[in-house]
Amino acid sequence: MNHISKHIEEYYDVVVVGAGHAGIEAALASARLGLRTVVFTVSVDSIGLMPCNPNIGGTSKGHLVCELDALGGEMGKCIDRTFIQSKMLNRSKGPAVHSLRAQADKQAYIAEMRRTLENTPGLDIRQAEVAELLVESREGAGAGTSSLGTDCDGPGRNWRSIAGVRASSGAVYHAKRVVLCTGVYLNARCIYGEVSEYTGPNGLRAANELTASLIKNGIPVRRFKTGTPARVDRRSIDFSEMEEQRGDEELRPFSFSNEPEDIEREQVSCWLTYTNEHTHEIIRENIDRSPLFSGEIKGTGPRYCPSIEDKVMKFPDKERHQIFIEPEGLYTNEMYLSGMSSSLPEDVQQAMIRTMPGFSHAHIVRNAYAIEYDCIDATVLKPSLEFKEISGLYAAGQINGSSGYEEAAVQGFMAGVNAALSLLGRSEVVLDRSQAYIGVLIDDLVTKESFEPYRMMTSRAEYRLLLRQDNADLRLRRIGHEIGLVSDEEYERFLKKESQIEAEIGRMRNTIAGSNEFINDFLRRHGSAELPDSKGVSFAELIKRPELSYDLLSEIDNDRPELSWRVREQVNIEIKYEGYIKRQRQQVEQFRKLEGKKLPKDIDYGKLKGLRLEAQQKLQRIRPENIGQAGRISGVSPADISVLLIYLEQMKRS
Repeated sequence: MNHISKHIEEYYDVVVVGAGHAGIEAALASARLGLRTVVFTVSVDSIGLMPCNPNIGGTSKGHLVCELDALGGEMGKCIDRTFIQSKMLNRSKGPAVHSLRAQADKQAYIAEMRRTLENTPGLDIRQAEVAELLVESREGAGAGTSSLGTDCDGPGRNWRSIAGVRASSGAVYHAKRVVLCTGVYLNARCIYGEVSEYTGPNGLRAANELTASLIKNGIPVRRFKTGTPARVDRRSIDFSEMEEQRGDEELRPFSFSNEPEDIEREQVSCWLTYTNEHTHEIIRENIDRSPLFSGEIKGTGPRYCPSIEDKVMKFPDKERHQIFIEPEGLYTNEMYLSGMSSSLPEDVQQAMIRTMPGFSHAHIVRNAYAIEYDCIDATVLKPSLEFKEISGLYAAGQINGSSGYEEAAVQGFMAGVNAALSLLGRSEVVLDRSQAYIGVLIDDLVTKESFEPYRMMTSRAEYRLLLRQDNADLRLRRIGHEIGLVSDEEYERFLKKESQIEAEIGRMRNTIAGSNEFINDFLRRHGSAELPDSKGVSFAELIKRPELSYDLLSEIDNDRPELSWRVREQVNIEIKYEGYIKRQRQQVEQFRKLEGKKLPKDIDYGKLKGLRLEAQQKLQRIRPENIGQAGRISGVSPADISVLLIYLEQMKRS
């Protein structure tokens, strides 16, 4: 008689919990690096779900997507295949803040991501709720490292490592590495008005058991909130009362593997309307029915993406707020009201929406709602996104207190990569603040305490002129190839581009554009000041003029080689902003000197004389890896940094 076990028991190298934007990138990175991987989801139909805004990219977020693509991630390729409108934001400003944004066909995006996961060798998908972390505790062997090759607390000390997960069914999945990408599903509660439902977004099942396991293992948990607007039936909208918002005629892909001709398609329009005093009056009259203001909602919401009732109450002098109407896809009549997230009762939602131009007969398909969920204090993580106290366990995405699809995706990629590399006996990959927006994002999360959902912004990046989305491949393609997620063919194409940029910049700097008479005729035609009598001027000097550009000079540059738009773009930016770029690179050199001053892992900050009590406590808890990171901890002053520098100097001498 065959014996059948009561519970399934399986073995993997890497378990990924959650198949949202973080989980997708983590699972793909792990499997593509050759490790047997399983990704868990509460619903296979929700892989890559966009429960809120139907777009990828935007200000600073476009930078993240391009960086992810340069490293070998999937999001940029997927949105290039499934967008229905594309637009470059901030074109009137400098290149540092140019950000690509694309409206997605939600169902097409989900289908494309699901197809990608299902056809990735070594990657299994499992629909199940993960209920418990399996953590092993052992006594340190005295060598300072675990059997997994990770750091222990030290000789004779206990250390803990991940051993797998248990599903709510009782099934056990043994794994050497686990990546938590739970999104907004942990103890999720959706609220609008008096309605409160313990579900995940879009009515999907919440994950109600894992939080207890996190707490049991000493992981600090917080309660955050986000929200989403109502969806309205296209057929009930009068677009003649709104401003049409078309996509760009000149398309730009997110992925460095694509060219504009690869992504050409007919685009759909978005629309712009506004709230008015009547809208605001309805909100004010019913504000006591908002769970956000009544105290029913306990979680902290995002500062930079407030609900419409928040905006009306906090900015009473503002006569109107803009609302963008965005299609959810080609398959549906649902339209998303961007800028109008709310948790007001459904009767109030209908009344306020119908006050806006074009919405007098609007029919709501889905109510707006707020969603509360559990997340962790990300300062318990290393910059690699591995937990400091549980080796082999990683976290990525909204569980780390961030918000947004793009922020989640890049964290998932980095966590998946580092989980895989550590198993393969290779060095982890940590990007610093001078290398990428990804570095800024992760450093902020693991170093600075976030008491509200974190959102990436260009203003958070100190070196944003260097960290442009257009040069993400020049910054990160090598790293992606070294990891093993950028193919040799793509890397060769990158090297060719890099050499062409270098050669053409050299030619521009070393070539005299022509006689003064010839150049002055050109300058007069383009509204630029004429040259004084001199020996001549180089093409590079002309490019630096505000009225001129590399492409514009083609009419007087007879020896110009045939170059791609990406190469021409880089030549123009590198020359035009040369002085600013040089200055920022000098700042980066100073930054890296501080990052290079490593702090010992076993340092006892409570015994360092001269440190203020707050600094001792913060340093002891966060345990920064270097002086630079220590200086970015809230509550650590320049005087405290001086104490640490003196301590390091004394150690060096002894």
